[in-house]
This record gives sequence, structure tokens and C-alpha cells, in this order.
Amino acid sequence: MSNGISKEMIARINELAAKKKAEGLTEEEQAEQKALYKDYLAAIRGQVRANLENVRFVEDLSEEELKEELAKRTN
Repeated sequence: MSNGISKEMIARINELAAKKKAEGLTEEEQAEQKALYKDYLAAIRGQVRANLENVRFVEDLSEEELKEELAKRTN
């Protein structure tokens, strides 16, 4: 995964969520979970923002620009 989201982060988030459901979390674990969620959401927002910045509407392109854009994507 990218943008600050690692497999280890996801595993720890899931581990804490399961423990919270099963037996509850200590104050330290609650703070860790809150920090992990904050970092995870920031990374997701960054990914969405980056994707949206790369969106181009076909209607806004000239025929030549559209051909160039399609050529970039096929190469």
C-alpha cells in the first residue's frame, strides 16, 4: 500500500478493533487506535485528493488534446 498506509498499520488497526470488541482497550491502546485512525484517514484523503487532481473532463479537451491524452494512456 502507499501514501503512509502499510500492511502493518492495517493489521494493528484490525487487531485493536477486535480487542476493543472482545474485551475493551486500555487508555494507551485507545490513544494508539485514535492516532492510527487519524493517520489512516489522512492517507486515504490524500489518495482521493491526488486522484481528483488528475481528473480531466473529456468535454473540456480539444480533439487534438484528447488524442494526445489517449496516446499517453495506451503507451
